[in-house]
Amino acid sequence: MMIADTGFWLALGNRKDHHHELAKQRLFELEEPLITTWPVLTETCHLLLQRLGHPAQLKFIQSYEAGAFEVFDLSQDHAPVLTKLMTKYASLPMDLADASLIVLAEHLNHGRILSTDQRDFKSYRWKQHRPFRNLLLRE
Repeated sequence: MMIADTGFWLALGNRKDHHHELAKQRLFELEEPLITTWPVLTETCHLLLQRLGHPAQLKFIQSYEAGAFEVFDLSQDHAPVLTKLMTKYASLPMDLADASLIVLAEHLNHGRILSTDQRDFKSYRWKQHRPFRNLLLRE
């Protein structure tokens, strides 16, 4: 399963986004399903609504309904890890969506991600020392 961050979803949904064509190309090249988290889903919906309006948000949710990607469930057991991560990376700062993707990477035991966020995902580490591998920007 390939991890998808908010920036990837926004790029797919917005033809004017700098990464739109690249996101479409990577999606076409994928040979595995996409997965994200509820905080990323929420953040994506908020930003799509704010930037592109209700139809873009609805189209994104309809793609989820159609099975285009899975959503990983965080549990209360993840709260201490989220707190630890958000404290560790407070200088960036790290938001809940990004912290949830680290939890997801640890669950999947890989850090392969599609993200437009070059700064943060170059800094973040899953399982404390393993770097993410951004397959959208081919880092």
